[in-house]
Amino acid sequence: MLHAFDWQYSDVTKNAKQISELGYKTVLVSPPMKSAIHKDGTQWWQRYQPQDYRVIDNQLGNTKDFITMVQTLSEFGVRVYADVVFNHMANEAYLRPDLDYPNEFDRQSYRTHWEEFQKLKLFGDLSQPLFTEDDFVEAFGIEDWKDKWQVQNGRITGGKEDPGLPTLRDNEHVVKQQQAYLKALKKMGVAGFRIDAAKHMTLEHLCKVWTEEIMQDVHIFGEIITDGGATKEEYEIFLQPYLESTQLGAYDFPLFNTVFEAFKPSGDMTSLINPYTFGQALSNNRAITFVITHDIPNNDVFLNLIMDETSEWLAYCYILGRDGGVPLIYTDLDTSGIRDIKGQPRWLNAWKDPKMAKMIAFHNYAHGEPMKRVLGDEDFLILSRGDKGLVAINKSDKTIEISIDWQKDMYDLLTDSEMKVDKGEFNFTLEPQSCKMMIIAD
Repeated sequence: MLHAFDWQYSDVTKNAKQISELGYKTVLVSPPMKSAIHKDGTQWWQRYQPQDYRVIDNQLGNTKDFITMVQTLSEFGVRVYADVVFNHMANEAYLRPDLDYPNEFDRQSYRTHWEEFQKLKLFGDLSQPLFTEDDFVEAFGIEDWKDKWQVQNGRITGGKEDPGLPTLRDNEHVVKQQQAYLKALKKMGVAGFRIDAAKHMTLEHLCKVWTEEIMQDVHIFGEIITDGGATKEEYEIFLQPYLESTQLGAYDFPLFNTVFEAFKPSGDMTSLINPYTFGQALSNNRAITFVITHDIPNNDVFLNLIMDETSEWLAYCYILGRDGGVPLIYTDLDTSGIRDIKGQPRWLNAWKDPKMAKMIAFHNYAHGEPMKRVLGDEDFLILSRGDKGLVAINKSDKTIEISIDWQKDMYDLLTDSEMKVDKGEFNFTLEPQSCKMMIIAD
């Protein structure tokens, strides 16, 4: 899955052919709804402050752009997943005292450009507000982020002076509008949904919105940020109940934390052999695996979770080389301002880096093949994928000589080199902080 974070919908359309050729099967795009637009542009987080579900009209494009993108990607065999924001609406306290969404200024724009907005409409009656004061819980800012009631009833704020994002109430009207929105997107061809800020919604609310009808034939996963897997407090408060009470998928933050720790100099690569057994990864059929998400480089509180560039590539080798989950590849248009060692925007071209393309090729080639540990210790790990491939990762700063029993000559996709087996013995060298993704040689 390519996370085309904060890409214009038209830019996704322009790159549809290359996205397909690189081996991506799905593109996750930023929230297709109405949010703030400014002639000089708006910050990425504005996309996560909805003003109206009934039209797509934001800094990334409108309903027409979105439909064109979905249709073009479909022509190349690529599905579209939409990021949806159902916990809250936009913080517009600076603009007005009421809680009508969209606000009167936007509704006046609808009236002024009525024919145009009717063409952009997904559902509903644009002459009336989507939500009013009755659709929001009482305002207060979250202070204790491990207090479940506060997290699921309070407002996400930027501090005591910030009134925060108005939190939607779990009532019949809200649920009906959210379901109508999802049905409209499905009708347009959207094949999956990412639930933003899912930990802030009650399980009751989630289960009311995501009915069997809406879940049919689509892939749905929630964003529930935790600091680890089983035994971690955040996991037990938020993620475990979500997994037990729904059939939805989730970002595999337990696995991410396992990977993050394993690739530290003091980390242990053996923790990556079968982390699910120890509650440190989600089950294969529900996991969205990743090395970095949009929150990590774009929010100060998560910056310490950015891996160094070498470790990030080794981690990608692991999640694209392992069996299980849907790997998500993050790319942006330099929203964070973070640079790589060459001074270039760090994740701008990550999606089409030749090394990434080769790793995706291995993933697609070995997909569904069983995974087994072949060799490894705290510094290196070798995994087999059935009898079709081998993944070898050395995180240490020393060269490691490998000798294993193997019957077939191999071809390393990452270095474009053939590797010979001698009488059932396979010998090769793992350079410091390097990896190999090997397939059966022709």
